[in-house]
Amino acid sequence: MVQTDPAPAAHAAPQDARPGTAPRDGAGLAVRDVVVRYGGGGGRGGRTDPGTTAVAGVTLDVAPGEVLALLGPSGCGKSSLLRAVAGLEPVAAGSVTWDGRDLAGVPVHRRGFGLMFQEGQLFPHRDVAGNVAYGIAGLPRAERDARVTELLDVVGLAGYGRRAVATLSGGERQRVALARSLAPRPRLLLLDEPLSALDRGLRERLALDLREALRATATTAVFVTHDHDEAFTVADRVAVMDAGRLLQVAPPEDLWRAPTSRRVAEFLGYQAFVPLPDPLPAGLPGAPAAPDRYPDPTDDVPPLLAVGPRGLRVLAPHDGGPAAPDAGTAGAVWDATVVGSVFRRGAVEVTVDVALPGADGPARLVALAAPAGSAVPVPGGTVPAPGERVRVGVDPAGCAVVRR
Repeated sequence: MVQTDPAPAAHAAPQDARPGTAPRDGAGLAVRDVVVRYGGGGGRGGRTDPGTTAVAGVTLDVAPGEVLALLGPSGCGKSSLLRAVAGLEPVAAGSVTWDGRDLAGVPVHRRGFGLMFQEGQLFPHRDVAGNVAYGIAGLPRAERDARVTELLDVVGLAGYGRRAVATLSGGERQRVALARSLAPRPRLLLLDEPLSALDRGLRERLALDLREALRATATTAVFVTHDHDEAFTVADRVAVMDAGRLLQVAPPEDLWRAPTSRRVAEFLGYQAFVPLPDPLPAGLPGAPAAPDRYPDPTDDVPPLLAVGPRGLRVLAPHDGGPAAPDAGTAGAVWDATVVGSVFRRGAVEVTVDVALPGADGPARLVALAAPAGSAVPVPGGTVPAPGERVRVGVDPAGCAVVRR
């Protein structure tokens, strides 16, 4: 259900003031040290059962007009945090404020926030226009009809107003649910896995459409997902959560290129972590110098080269001699044995067993045989066969350096 509220402020591109926060000017959403617990109460022998902590002291900000994605694996606390912001779950500690006003004790229907879930929960007895207009029934009819027409156009369903919802596809139903959520101009829209019930191809298309709809309506939003491709597509900034805690918040490109920890990199799909000397070899991506956003490159924690899903390339067949330096790999070249290969997303992906430095045994990784769109799939023009010995090297553009 969506609650009505005045129109949101115009969209403004957010800038990071510190890890996990938007500008601290009092506007928008502010979450401070929020804790959410389930269960608990009296225990045996007079002891108190603390219950299960779903959110463990999370602090973050969402600026007016910004879209923030809460990203993490199932059970990490992202939906619990969203529900606490909505007022659907009690906050055990900390605070949630909007434009500087503490929302403690403010019921869900008084917060002026919109909600959209995995299932759009449309009303089957209403047509598309009737569903979109549900939250704005108090407006004059001409104004209500104009708003419905505007939003159906925004979500790509112009002319669908008289359609019965039973005739719609899954993707069309979610578009109607989005339009209904946007109709009352909520000051904050909360979306909990709204695309997860759809097939991947449709999710990818709707993620782009969702992003454009939120931008077109200048909507401030918090978007929960476990899919980092969705998060990167939809959000201005991405907040990675794990075990109830906030690990890192950054714009998508910054998050991908400079994860602040091995755990963040693992969740984003980085496939291997190799010890590196400090200072780092020339050509490898080092950590930016800003200590408020990334680990201090002068500390004593040994750095790790995090190899991304497209950060390894097949260089040449293994000829039995020592590995020659390669200018494009910053010296990180290893021997490998081919397990198999597939063609996917415009490139040949070769699965290899690699003896990585410092590892007890071979690691099974994926290396690209050639960049996407290349006319020659691998050096020499043939795809290496299973069992063939090859050399692989890192592509610095697909790797990152982490220190913890």
